[in-house]
Amino acid sequence: MSRSDASSTSLHPLDEALALVPQADGPAADGALRFDGAAHPAYANMVGPFGGVSAAQMLQAVLLHPQRLGDPIAFTVNFAAAVADAPFHIWAQPARTNRSTQHWTLRMTQADAQGAEHTVLTATAVTAVRRSTWSVNDTPMPEVAAPDEVARAEVRGWVRWIERYNMRPLVGPMPTEWDGSETPSLTRMWVRDEPPRPLDFASLAAFSDVFFPRVWRRRAVQTPIGTVSMTAYFHVDAATLAAVGDGFLLGQAAGQVFANGFFDQTGQLWSQTGELLVTTQQIVYYKE
Repeated sequence: MSRSDASSTSLHPLDEALALVPQADGPAADGALRFDGAAHPAYANMVGPFGGVSAAQMLQAVLLHPQRLGDPIAFTVNFAAAVADAPFHIWAQPARTNRSTQHWTLRMTQADAQGAEHTVLTATAVTAVRRSTWSVNDTPMPEVAAPDEVARAEVRGWVRWIERYNMRPLVGPMPTEWDGSETPSLTRMWVRDEPPRPLDFASLAAFSDVFFPRVWRRRAVQTPIGTVSMTAYFHVDAATLAAVGDGFLLGQAAGQVFANGFFDQTGQLWSQTGELLVTTQQIVYYKE
């Protein structure tokens, strides 16, 4: 399969990026299974690939594993080193399987110039079989203008991965002047895949990282940054995601503390009908 560009194939570029190949002889006795994949040029970032797609590739290894139980409910990925624009291996292993939950450990490795494998990402995931219970959403979707009433952000000239998302900012857009001015860190926007693509857990993991760094919003200085760890909590099952289809999601993110080289940010993503799909948190390095 070609990975050259979205225009060279009818397959969505995200599906190309998620096309992991499992080890031919299947899982080992302990359940560990290796998947082979590669960074996709359509999701290139300033250094290596967009972190959200790397996270999606890690979660995809769980979703493709033949021993998976249920749907993802929690997922944490740790960025131990910069992912290179090169092939990689993902090792996915069910660490423990209970009646309703399953706990996973994952790592991504890449070869250096001498051929030695090094860990670049680690991750944990929890999948579960959801039961019908009393349920309530205490984080309702804000009242905002509809997507077709909001202009799309001009993103060309930045990094390539941004072109893979249709972003329509409502509050707190990317700064247009890097003058050091300080503003609230809140961003609110409509967003969907470009071209549109039906939502699934892997793409929802990528959406969890779609917000530009909160430190750039809080203070308009292009300081170098890098996500250290990102967690996503999924609040819906696969059937609910399928019902969302390829519509816009309302995303919201804000920082909480910026101190001594690290900041955190929290985020939420709702469907257009107001269903809270995922909440996410990050801890991010920044340089002065």
